[in-house]
Amino acid sequence: MSVTDKVRSPCVSVCALDENDVCIGCQRTGDEILRWTQMTNEERRDVLREVAIREEKFAL
Repeated sequence: MSVTDKVRSPCVSVCALDENDVCIGCQRTGDEILRWTQMTNEERRDVLREVAIREEKFAL
């Protein structure tokens, strides 16, 4: 698998964790951020689905 085939990080370079250990920039947890480079593409897609759910909840 080439680098271009990997699921890209949702990082937007606004890195700060809130009181729930969720980044205010990309909506990933601290653990998800730390493990990102070791994750498979499937795991990364799972995280991105969770990020979308968090973003929806935050928007309400």
